[in-house]
Amino acid sequence: MENNKKVVLAFSGGLDTSFAVKYLSEDCGYEVYTAIANTGGFSPEELKSIEERALALGAKAHATLDITQEYYEKSIKYMIFGNVLRNGTYPISVSSERIFQAIAIIEYAKKIGAHYVAHGSTSAGNDQVRFDLTFQILAPEIEIITPTRDMNLTREYEIEYLKKHGYVADFKKLEYSINKGLWGTSVGGKETLHSNETLPEEAYPTQMTATADSRLTIDFDKGEIAAVNGVPFADKVKAIQHIEEIVAPYALGRDMHIGDTIIGIKGRVGFEAGAPMVILGAHKMLEKHTLTKWQQYWKDQLGTWYGMFLHEAQYLEPVMRDIEKFLESSQRNVTGRVIIDLKPYRFILVGVESDFDLMKTSFGEYGEISKGWTADDVKGFTRILGNQMKIYYSIQERNNKTREV
Repeated sequence: MENNKKVVLAFSGGLDTSFAVKYLSEDCGYEVYTAIANTGGFSPEELKSIEERALALGAKAHATLDITQEYYEKSIKYMIFGNVLRNGTYPISVSSERIFQAIAIIEYAKKIGAHYVAHGSTSAGNDQVRFDLTFQILAPEIEIITPTRDMNLTREYEIEYLKKHGYVADFKKLEYSINKGLWGTSVGGKETLHSNETLPEEAYPTQMTATADSRLTIDFDKGEIAAVNGVPFADKVKAIQHIEEIVAPYALGRDMHIGDTIIGIKGRVGFEAGAPMVILGAHKMLEKHTLTKWQQYWKDQLGTWYGMFLHEAQYLEPVMRDIEKFLESSQRNVTGRVIIDLKPYRFILVGVESDFDLMKTSFGEYGEISKGWTADDVKGFTRILGNQMKIYYSIQERNNKTREV
């Protein structure tokens, strides 16, 4: 490896990236610039601590890149429009952040003229593909370095290496791996490695403390959150955070996601996503009232594809921009208030109030009375509707009789 070259390291402050700072600077002679791209998962105190750790490890400089608003505008907004739930379960929580973190890191690397970019992903997960692919597309001239993956290191080796190089910290491995983000929190542990086990109560970062039922209202304007409990929110990130504060004490949005990884094996992870699950449930209910049958059908198809492509590192594929245009267009009448009742471990979608509610019509009330057609209209409609099936069964009957003769 060449010495005296700039490398930007995507730095989280964990063991793998802490090792990478020391290894790349002291063993390889690189000028290491660390950077963390915050998408809403870190507090100011945590970000300060991460910066201090990076500099103590020998980083020449550290950058905190706040891309939370960008993450909402370019990802979460469209995941809400598309009601995205991977395999019908997972709101693509932390995994959807990785592409935007990778974009921010590589743009920073280009800005400071770095010759290399590095990350601490291992060879066993999805994130390595998300980072590598994004880096390759946006900066093919910048070489990617991944010491943790390439050297196949053990946790014990990395800790011992840091100690020998004069850096000692508490890298005690927690029983559960927690990755918190604006759009939910992933939880990994020994139970997630076995198909017949699930996470215990204590594994989830938020415990159930709210026991009294309460009512929540979310106002949407063209598919985006406009108000929470009647209080307007221009900042959609703050709206999501406020909803999380309300619903988290009820321990909502817990589940286990089982799905196909980018690298071809099945993966399993627990998650806690109270605000996302409530928001998506409310949004979908409002759409049921304000969209036509075929709008809902095609949105479901494209929303599924959008979520799959986002999860599998295909965000930069041009078709994603085309799908986003469709999703945005579909939201022009998704305006109104959704009423939700909150209870421990569950929520109930009560109903909606909207000027675009397709149930508010002079044509009639389902199961009660018709105003836009007569009984004879229905008789004629049903007779014509049945023609295709009548023809099919008449042909079947004729052919069966012929065979019997």
